[in-house]
Amino acid sequence: MKRNQPEESVRKALGSRARLRAYILANVGRVLDSVELRKASGDASEWGRRVRELRTEEGYQILTHNDRSDLKPGEYLLLDPKPIPAFARGISKETRAYVLDRNGFTCQMCGAEAGQPHPADSSRITRLHIGHIIDKSMGGTDDPGNLRAVCSICNEGAKNLTLDRPSLMKLLIQIRRATGADQLAVLKWLLAKYPAQSAKLLSNAEK
Repeated sequence: MKRNQPEESVRKALGSRARLRAYILANVGRVLDSVELRKASGDASEWGRRVRELRTEEGYQILTHNDRSDLKPGEYLLLDPKPIPAFARGISKETRAYVLDRNGFTCQMCGAEAGQPHPADSSRITRLHIGHIIDKSMGGTDDPGNLRAVCSICNEGAKNLTLDRPSLMKLLIQIRRATGADQLAVLKWLLAKYPAQSAKLLSNAEK
């Protein structure tokens, strides 16, 4: 019996994620680049999404240049094979269907239409995802008013470009208002991201 398209798509996604998981876990502590991860996944167009799913849905702390200053864009590193509790997916199928229909099944960033060749890369068929207008890390919610249809290319390459970067003053104000525990968490994150610079600052402070 022939598989229907949704079932085949789910099967392919799960298989691709499983291959990526196995490859990354077999290379704990080694910096991996996008070329080898794409090859390991067996899914040239959606491998980036599978990596994000390993982080957000399975809790693997796969580091990128956003987490470590010594990593270049396109490099990934897993230091601890043990995942942490991941956030549950809060967007229902009904909400996803509503947002896609409301947005006319087109990407709200570039206008690409679902199922058609992407205007920026005609070799790729446009696939739509649900994205947050205000990211959840910035206080955004899963309410339909904060959701929009976004294609794979925009989702991969411009995920955070729609939000203005906070100024130094704004960051300092927010950190000063945070609890002591949260401030220590920020310090821990900065020390981990900038290990060489942190060691140099500590060395200078001891002189």
